[in-house]
Formats: sequence, C-alpha cells, structure tokens
Amino acid sequence: MSITQRKNGTYEVSISWYDSLGKRRTKSKRGFKTKPEAVLGEAKLRLEYEEVSVREKVDQQDTFAEYFKNWYIFYKKPKVSKVTLNRYQYTYNVINEYFGNKLLKDITRANYQKFIVKYGQNHSPNTMKMINNCIKACVKNAVYDEEIKKDFTYNIELISNRDNVVQVEYLNVAEIKALLNSTISKLNPRYTSNYMIVTAILTGARLSEIAGLTWNDINFNFNTININKSYDYFAKSFKPTKNKSSNRIIKINNTLCDVLKELRTNNTDLVFKNKRGLIPTSNAVNKALRARLEELNINRRNFHFHSLRHSHVAFLLSQGIDIYPIAQRLGHSDITTTTRTYAYLIEEYKDKNDAIIIAGLDKLSAEKAPTKVPAKSDI
Repeated sequence: MSITQRKNGTYEVSISWYDSLGKRRTKSKRGFKTKPEAVLGEAKLRLEYEEVSVREKVDQQDTFAEYFKNWYIFYKKPKVSKVTLNRYQYTYNVINEYFGNKLLKDITRANYQKFIVKYGQNHSPNTMKMINNCIKACVKNAVYDEEIKKDFTYNIELISNRDNVVQVEYLNVAEIKALLNSTISKLNPRYTSNYMIVTAILTGARLSEIAGLTWNDINFNFNTININKSYDYFAKSFKPTKNKSSNRIIKINNTLCDVLKELRTNNTDLVFKNKRGLIPTSNAVNKALRARLEELNINRRNFHFHSLRHSHVAFLLSQGIDIYPIAQRLGHSDITTTTRTYAYLIEEYKDKNDAIIIAGLDKLSAEKAPTKVPAKSDI
C-alpha cells in the first residue's frame, strides 16, 4: 500500500500486485481530502482488483500514460531528486494529454514521430530532448519486460522550435564587479543569502552544492573548497552531487575566505545555516539577488541564481582562461559538456581569441630566421 500527500493537500493511493508472469503491476487513485479517506479508498481499490479475472484484464490494457506513470513511480521516484521527479511528472502529463487512452502495445514509431513533430513545433530543443530521454528509458524497460516487442523511440528524429530557446542571461565584467562589491558591502552574518551570492560569483558552484558546504569542506590554509555533496531542501539532508565528476576541490581567493570566516559567528554545522537553523531557499536567494540587481539598475529578464554560474564562466573566458580548467572547476566530466553548455559564450570571445592567435602568428613570421653558416662542403 502507498499513500502520498500531494502538493494541493489531497491524497493519492496506489496498490501493486504481480501478474501471472511475475511482473509487478500497479493502480492508483487520487483526490482524497483526508488521510482516513485515502486509507478507505485504498481498501476499496484493492477489493476491486482482488479478482484474478479483473487483474488480468487490467494487465493487458495498460495505457501508455498509465504504464509510464507506474514505471517512474516504482523505479525512479525512490532514487531521484525532486527536480528529476518533476521532469517525469511533466512528461507524464504530456503523454496523458497527447495519447490519452491509447494502449502502450498499440503505439508505433509513426505514432510517436507524429507526437514529436506536433509537440516540438512549440517547444525548445532542451524540452524535447528531456521528454524523449524520459520516454526512451521507460520504453526500454517495457521491451525488457516483454510488454511490447519493439522500441518505438528508436531512431526518432527530434523536432523542436529554436525560437522557444531562452537565452541564459549573464553579467559582463563590469556588472559582475559591481554586483560583487555591492553584495559584499551588505553582508550581515544574520542573513546568509548574500554570502551565498558572493560564493556563487567567485566559485561558479551550484546552489545545492553551496548550501551543502560544511566547515570541514573549507581549507583556509590552502584556500580550497571541497565540493563532495549537495543539500536536499525537501528532505533537509545531504545528497550526492549531480554526478561523480561534480565532486571536486577548487581554489578560492582571499576575498572569499575572509567573507566566509564571518559566518563562523553563527556557530552552525553548515556554513550557510543562519542562527535560526535555516539555510536560505532558492526563493530566498533569488529574492536577495533581484534586490541587489535592482539597486544597481541591472535589468536581466531571465537572470536568476544559477545565472551566476554562467557569469562566472563568462568572466573566466574574458580573462583568457582555457576551457579545460573551467570544465574542471565547474565539475564537468569533460570539456564536451562545457563547450555545449557555453557555446554562445565561447563564440562571443572567438574574435578576441582569433586576434591573439593572429598576433602570435604575426610575431612568429616577423622573427628573422638565424643566418645559416655555410659548411666547408658548400664552399
């Protein structure tokens, strides 16, 4: 039995069983106003599916949407982050809206490609890639469990609308300096949001990585930060970093060291936990960030806390830093991820780098070759 309280306060119940082939099946029902009602609803749901003939009928008639939902709840929900879970929920809503009651076994590659074409006309490449990846994993599982014979996502051509791509905003060098100086001038250990903003500017770390820092992770003798975990705001506990390559040790400057030392007065286990025992949420740090930007008359429509990571990269590129050490600092497994994510930034500095290359080549060709001393055999 599973009873889950949803965001709107209502409850959802689900039951599971194994069919004659040993495959796990599930059924759920939502909309219960109280937990006692949910318990009663679960009991009724279980009674409905106690009859073997009813279960077998349901086993053979899973809709695409139902199968996807049951799959991600039982296989993905226990081990993925809240953000990733939201992606599966979003994908389920899309499937349910487009395919409705169409059975999983009746979906063909042609059906799926038509869906991709139709939905992709009004959605960005990233959205389409996300949806397709979620569905591909589910369909692969269905093939493995012999629910369907073929993978209908195989070799599908992704269609998307590039006009829907939201260009990530970042700050130029002057704006980064202004934001950094302004935020530092307003630091107060009682309010740690500003400290997190400064840390993001000077490290390029993700919000969850910053929130998860403990004092043991900071080495003030060697000016380093050890990023080895992140913070789960929903569970209020630590969780692994985004991936293995995200575990890294990065160098920090004296300014950040001095800023972080101020927070020791809070006498807390986590660096950015305030005296009330709270770590600023995403909403809190973004509210503080917007306030700093408004004070500086900096207007960026799509700028948020994660944009500080992009601004950090922009600043490093402006200083002529090579893409490889930038990738290591960001925690990317290889430079492919970095170049793909920040292609638009790299392109902006292409002219500057080309000028440096040409200047170097001009210097090389301008140097006179050493005069050759004729050998005796040449005389």
